[in-house]
Amino acid sequence: MNNYMPFLFIRRSFLYAFMVTILVISLSACGESTSKLDGPAETVSLYKARCIACHGNDLQGKMGPSTNLQHVGKQLSLELITKQIHDGGAVMPAFATKLTPSQIKQLAEWLASKK
Repeated sequence: MNNYMPFLFIRRSFLYAFMVTILVISLSACGESTSKLDGPAETVSLYKARCIACHGNDLQGKMGPSTNLQHVGKQLSLELITKQIHDGGAVMPAFATKLTPSQIKQLAEWLASKK
């Protein structure tokens, strides 16, 4: 039985090291979220339902640089963002008949905060 003692010690030490590593990795994920989709749940849900296909799951744009919304609030005013959602433009369809004025306002205000 004494021949197995070093093996058990090494095995136990490995298990502890593994558990500590998993704990450190888990805790490092508890910090501030880096997702561009942080915001009011209702607005994010609306974005996911209506916008994600063209603008991506992280606002990165899926149809060229003009569809990247990660810093749209730095490039466009709230009024221009609202107009773009309402009227469309270039390759973007108009959402005036697909979204309520309140939904357009929610999206525009949220996007305007992306600076």
